[in-house]
Amino acid sequence: MDTDITIIGAGVIGLAIAEKISQDFRNVYLIEKHPTFGQEISSRNSEVIHAGIYYPEGSFKARLCVEGKALLYDYCKKYDIPFKNCGKLIVATSKEEIAVIEGIKITAGKNGVDLAVLDQNQVAELEPNIFALKALYSPTTGIVDTHSLMKRLETNTLNNGGEIVYGSEVKGINKIDKGYEITLLDADNNHYRFTAGTIINSAGLTSDKISEMTGIKDDKLTIQFCKGEYFKVNPPKNKLISRLVYPVPHKNMEGIGIHVTIDMGGGVKLGPDVTYLESNVYDYKVNPGKQEAFWKSAKKFLPFLEFDDIVPEMAGIRPKTQKPGEQIRDFYIMEESSRGYQGFINLIGMESPGLTSCIAISNYVHGIVRKQKN
Repeated sequence: MDTDITIIGAGVIGLAIAEKISQDFRNVYLIEKHPTFGQEISSRNSEVIHAGIYYPEGSFKARLCVEGKALLYDYCKKYDIPFKNCGKLIVATSKEEIAVIEGIKITAGKNGVDLAVLDQNQVAELEPNIFALKALYSPTTGIVDTHSLMKRLETNTLNNGGEIVYGSEVKGINKIDKGYEITLLDADNNHYRFTAGTIINSAGLTSDKISEMTGIKDDKLTIQFCKGEYFKVNPPKNKLISRLVYPVPHKNMEGIGIHVTIDMGGGVKLGPDVTYLESNVYDYKVNPGKQEAFWKSAKKFLPFLEFDDIVPEMAGIRPKTQKPGEQIRDFYIMEESSRGYQGFINLIGMESPGLTSCIAISNYVHGIVRKQKN
């Protein structure tokens, strides 16, 4: 085989897997179609280190988020990656929402996440400029500089002897004896082929297409492009918030509501909203016409916010396997021997909390690879 292990996709999860795998295995390649890492999901999100509050008990999302949160904080400290353990408030602005946050507290407890219930006065002590009848306080939620994190993962992979190939898109995968033949299209429009004993599919928004190239047909693994747009809060109003502030989440966890996030530079943004795209197009435009909807949504708990305090900022796309109106879907992480594709490891539907979970995911996938290689 030309390569022992090939990882497809250099987002934060693919990079974390490459770093971990290259510690123990030689001849590890990471393939990325873009000229550099993290150009899709990983660079267009809220950069939040999640606590593990909302996800169903026992799910990958719950388990890997809670485990990954601690690992990510430790990793940031070890490598001096900018982060802030700022905490988060989930606010109830009506009597009906108080019942919802009480249910959230129970779910979080099942996942091993302890949340404090705050009354109106206690909320005001933490964030005097927001409105909430009651709130849940999550002390372990934070933010991270995602670019610095990915740069460190890339550097460590290379230092471990791993190879990273940018500007090369996977165009075909064929099962061969004891492995796979991969066809790539490089930046100069040339096709070339190489072989791999193991493939790890971490291709994010196109992970379902990579899986289909191999021969796996499963409608449950089809990625739905789900767009989220953000608006920025202009200075000086951005100085009025020091923590993450979230409303109660949407039904079925399609999204967790237009929330307030802060970044490492002191910026504040609102978002993301939830819009399923009819076709899987890379639509990163922010619709200025949504300004009123964002403003009205946020003003429920940010009474100081005026219409002109916000401007369009950016958009991202979530790789959901959950269709509109369906129940929440878990991460799909599977070595596909049961389908006849030994050594092909799928990671599909790796939306939030993928960033938080990235190191825990890399450990889990590393375990799969070691088991397969032994």
